[in-house]
Amino acid sequence: MKLNIGGEEPKNEWKILNIQNKPHVDFVGDISDLSQFGDNAIEEIYASHVLEHVSQIKMLQTLKGIRRVLRPGGKFYISVPDLDILCHTFINPIITLDIKYHVMRMMFGGQIDPHDFHFFGWNQALLWDQLTHAGFSSAERVGSFGLFKDTSDYAPYGFPISLNVIATK
Repeated sequence: MKLNIGGEEPKNEWKILNIQNKPHVDFVGDISDLSQFGDNAIEEIYASHVLEHVSQIKMLQTLKGIRRVLRPGGKFYISVPDLDILCHTFINPIITLDIKYHVMRMMFGGQIDPHDFHFFGWNQALLWDQLTHAGFSSAERVGSFGLFKDTSDYAPYGFPISLNVIATK
């Protein structure tokens, strides 16, 4: 099985796990609790702009849970807002107040519902560190996954704002 966590777009061979019961959602649940899936049960996991919604205290446990359900050699496709890029954008003296507001919302979440808050700010060094501590064998930064139409390729100001990584169990 291939699992898209937080997704909404149906795609052949992919099942959707979402915290909200929406159309096309196969499993209702939270990325922090994958107990409904067995050990080594999933070939690939995709999570675009989901991991930043996990609290800092639950992060390592969450990543270990993702690793647990992946098959040996399984891939974890992670996309998170890149805090380095967002910070550089925010402090740029030529950007407008409207852009600063938008960037701030990408940092902390849009906060339009109880699930839209960001608890963790990611950059490459922090992500590599957490993935290593969770037991992933490797991680590679990529420009794009080309799998779903989502925020992993979001470039609102002419440059991508996401850190896209493929981690291997």
